Amino acid sequence: MAEPAAKAPRPLPKQPRLLVTNDDGINAPGLRVLERVAKSVSDEVWVVAPETNQSGASHSLTLHRPLRIRRLSKRRFAIDGTPTDCVLLAIQIVMKDHPADLVLSGVNNGSNLGEDVTYSGTVAAAMEATLFNVPAIAFSQVCENGARVKWKTAEQHAPGVISHLLTEGWPADVLINVNFPDRLAQAVEGSRATFQGKRKLGDELMERVDPRGQPYVWIGGLRCDDGLREGSDLHAVAEGFISVTPIHLDMTHHPSIERVRHAIA
Repeated sequence: MAEPAAKAPRPLPKQPRLLVTNDDGINAPGLRVLERVAKSVSDEVWVVAPETNQSGASHSLTLHRPLRIRRLSKRRFAIDGTPTDCVLLAIQIVMKDHPADLVLSGVNNGSNLGEDVTYSGTVAAAMEATLFNVPAIAFSQVCENGARVKWKTAEQHAPGVISHLLTEGWPADVLINVNFPDRLAQAVEGSRATFQGKRKLGDELMERVDPRGQPYVWIGGLRCDDGLREGSDLHAVAEGFISVTPIHLDMTHHPSIERVRHAIA
């Protein structure tokens, strides 16, 4: 069975109204970087981000308590919820009378590569925007082995990436996931269109006992399964390139539908 045709991209005005969000929180340095990037693209930039760090929140909604919106300035707001909450409330309430034309999420402190995208609040914010038919790009700055985060790399290269993507456009049911390599801005080799690689977070579980004698578990460690396959996001950043990956929200494996239909008949 052929996959359904992708929805056509929504054209953007010359001066798009931008919504900037993240998962690292309203005070994160990466958010400040992306605000500056956004202001180089448009004169109208709105910021709606979580009050606190929400890394690993994935595409979660807050359903069992009320959410509060705290206005920090004319176009800057903090919400005591997840990245998904932030985009939902930004589109439905904060910017209700001024709809966003483009959502930028990040810049995340650390990579969102391979299966990271299923855990990532940064990517989830872009996902929520895409569900509202608003084009969205997620940005992450790779930082390996506890090195100092090279924010200038993301700041210098993000405007060009945005410009090229907006010129070409992308389908309405697709978000764009961008990862900047752990290199100085001038040492970046260029950009590559990539597919999602394979690696798994959390294989290494460290079991310990705290000073009060209570056991705890610390999740850590990454396993890379694809051997840095050429063409993957993991391979691109390892080679010093900016990885640009289109992510489709329809997770149905269409080639398997006929097999499943036969199995359950």
